Amino acid sequence: MTLDKKDREILEILQDNSRLKPEQIAVMLGLEIREIEKRIKALEEDKIIVKYHTLINWENAGEEVVSALIEVKVAPQRGAGFDKVAERIYRFPEVKSVYLMSGRYDLSVLIEGKTMKEVALFVSTKLATIEDVHSTATHFVLKKYKQEGIILEDGEKDRRLVISP
Repeated sequence: MTLDKKDREILEILQDNSRLKPEQIAVMLGLEIREIEKRIKALEEDKIIVKYHTLINWENAGEEVVSALIEVKVAPQRGAGFDKVAERIYRFPEVKSVYLMSGRYDLSVLIEGKTMKEVALFVSTKLATIEDVHSTATHFVLKKYKQEGIILEDGEKDRRLVISP
């Protein structure tokens, strides 16, 4: 599918707020509702829009979530490169993201668990035991300041003076 300017505008609007209805997007772009619905459906069918996502700050919800970034060095497979190893890794439900990287390691893996021990067990029993994985380095996330373009904890306080009658 070739994207035109209106498709790109729809994607940008939905990326910023996926809860907007086609009626609202139509008003924003000056198009008919049916045209917006048709374009969104085509973007979904072509797997350009893959999923609608809600970002939750679990810490504010009182839930403990341990996140870790894991550097993984692997041996690329003949004919498949890094893809087969990456596929084995991203199939685990604990794995939230996998990226092929340039630099000192090959894959960057983001995982989540309920405890540090759970994350450590995943690394030692599932990830490190994969045949073509040579080494791992686990980095625990201590605090999230910004995620997916959203500031999670804004330190800027309202400094206006309260005026009461």
